[in-house]
Amino acid sequence: MSKAPVTAKGAQELRVQLKEFKTVDRPRISAAIAEARAHGDLSENAEYHAAREQQSFLEGRIGLIEGTLANAQIIDVTTLNANGKVVFGATVDLINVENDEEVTYQIVGEIEADIEKSLISVTSPIARALIGKEVDDTVEVNAPGGAIEYEILEIRYE
Repeated sequence: MSKAPVTAKGAQELRVQLKEFKTVDRPRISAAIAEARAHGDLSENAEYHAAREQQSFLEGRIGLIEGTLANAQIIDVTTLNANGKVVFGATVDLINVENDEEVTYQIVGEIEADIEKSLISVTSPIARALIGKEVDDTVEVNAPGGAIEYEILEIRYE
C-alpha cells in the first residue's frame, strides 16, 4: 500500500479532530445510547436507533482518520525547495483567462480536500493540470463544466 500524501498542517488538524471525536463525541453518543436504553423497548425506540447510527458513523470516521494518519506521508510544505514549480502542498493564485476571475487553491491530500476552504485534492483535474508548472504558465483544466484556461499568477509554499 502506498503512502497517501498529507500536509503537516492537515495532519495536525486530523489529530485534533480525532482527539475531539474520541474525548467529546464518543462519550456523548455513549451517554445518549445509555439514556435511550433506559426508556425500555429498543425495537420501537427512535432515539436509540438514531444514537446507534451516530455511533456507527463516528466509529467509521475515527477508523478512517486513524488509517489515514498511519499510512500518511506527511509533507511539510514550508521546507520544500520546488524551484518555483507547483508541487503538492503549494498554494497557487490563478486567473481565469476568459473572465479575469481570480482564485486561490492549495493542493492537498484527498482526506484534507475541502473546496469551501480552497483546498483541492492532488488527484483533482485542476491539481493534475497545475503540477510541475511555473508562474506565468497557462494551463487548461478539463472540468466537468468544460475546459477552463488559467494563468498562474503566484506560487507559495506556506
